Amino acid sequence: MDFGCTDIEDWGDFKMKKDVMIVTGAGQIGMAIARRVGFGKKIVLGDKRIKNAETIAKIMNDAGYDVEPFEMDLSSRESILATIAKAQTYGEIKYLVNAAGVSPSQAPIDAILKVDLYGTAVLLEEVGKVIAEGGAGVTISSQSGWRMPQLTPEQDRQLATTPTEELLSLEMLQPENIKDTLHAYQLAKRCNEKRVMFECVRWGERGARLNGIAPGIIVTPLAIDEFNGPRGDFYKNKFAKCPAGRPGTADEMANIAELLMSDAGAFITGSTFLADGGATASYYGPLQPDK
Repeated sequence: MDFGCTDIEDWGDFKMKKDVMIVTGAGQIGMAIARRVGFGKKIVLGDKRIKNAETIAKIMNDAGYDVEPFEMDLSSRESILATIAKAQTYGEIKYLVNAAGVSPSQAPIDAILKVDLYGTAVLLEEVGKVIAEGGAGVTISSQSGWRMPQLTPEQDRQLATTPTEELLSLEMLQPENIKDTLHAYQLAKRCNEKRVMFECVRWGERGARLNGIAPGIIVTPLAIDEFNGPRGDFYKNKFAKCPAGRPGTADEMANIAELLMSDAGAFITGSTFLADGGATASYYGPLQPDK
């Protein structure tokens, strides 16, 4: 059949309506998940560094995906709302992949809390207000949320349920109560886990699901910064002694995301999946800290 088109852009109304997916963080894990589950969807890819988003968008568009790069600052509610508004110009938002964040070797304490803790909480909250029925979201946390002493039940509840604009005022998050950037990162990732539990209830009211993935050491530019940072030897020792005996890959995180975002994961919501090659479990074995 001849539709009189000389270019794929001329197809216009003949294109199928696509589900809309927001992906934050133009890095290896975000791209791996987007490639795994984003085919046939309209993807709005947000990153604070627009050049990074443009680079990943070109790679994926050249491979047959439909990706729109967008400048987004996860630490800003205004920027998050602008990203959501941009995605809504293409239709209802049905999927979210939050892979944005900073690491202990990349940022100071206040930036880690503003991006990884506050920003993630705001993103899950705001997308949850508009997520389409049947939708699903995944946020990337970290095994670091498991690598700190247990908080009290009241502290866990505060991280889960405190209104987002009051989170950074919590006593446990004040400078005098945070040892260093690693401690700030651990608290942020613990908060991610708790916010997934809290927000999944609100997502469920719209017929959608929300889960998290807590990777261990995954080979990405962020991880390489850590390998070359002050805790590099610690991280290398950790994956050398864990049961897997190696760091993980972004594609292995995409395997988990594919389950969580598909109909096969329809009974899973409010969970955070620890995927660290057994490193955390090894703290009962070869990685047990000295007393």
